[in-house]
Amino acid sequence: MQGTIATFDPDTRSGTLLLDDGSELGFGPEAFGRSGLRLLRLGQRVSVEAGADGAVLRVGIPGIV
Repeated sequence: MQGTIATFDPDTRSGTLLLDDGSELGFGPEAFGRSGLRLLRLGQRVSVEAGADGAVLRVGIPGIV
């Protein structure tokens, strides 16, 4: 699934994203840490891996594994 970064706090390494269906989804520092990224920008397009419970497991850049 994909979305756009709505908020990101570099100190806590957590934030929220706006999914393509218009819903908001929060992510914690663990999901950001698994991305291998150093920073996210507001409005940046991201891909999201979610677990069976709907929790975000990983936030990444679309097309980059």
